Amino acid sequence: MSVVVSDTSPLHYLILCGADGLLAQLFEKVVIPPTVYAELQHASTPTMVQEWIRAMPAWVSVQKPTALDASLNVDAGEQEAICLAREIRAAAVLMDDRAGRRAAEQCGLSVIGTLGLLEQAAVRGWIDLPKALEQLRQTNARIDPQLIEAALERLKSRSGSKPNP
Repeated sequence: MSVVVSDTSPLHYLILCGADGLLAQLFEKVVIPPTVYAELQHASTPTMVQEWIRAMPAWVSVQKPTALDASLNVDAGEQEAICLAREIRAAAVLMDDRAGRRAAEQCGLSVIGTLGLLEQAAVRGWIDLPKALEQLRQTNARIDPQLIEAALERLKSRSGSKPNP
């Protein structure tokens, strides 16, 4: 188990899919920067997400990075998450946005997205990946359908059975 830093979207979508508890199974602690905390409480955020962040689980904490890297060309939440992950030497940063992922990787960070988290949980037998992906599709998540199909194919090749999309 390890400590990770999360950007907004993985938390947002895992909560909406009812899969947020997977984070506590996969990691010892999830740290979020203040901008992510604020984004999860924003008035346009689904009520379910707002309620989750107001009653934040004990395995989640909020921490502000001591310094921000102005050279990162990403939004404020991603910038804080990347800087905080580097600062606390997090095992990974949880992030979906392509530009943010690229910036984090260029900073030497390991990056895991929502789909990767769901796939890790499925490999461990904790969730039914096709069902979780169907729940994810019911949200406004913008995940490339080809990435979803690739994850289902990997699952199929591991298990030797045909996943239901």
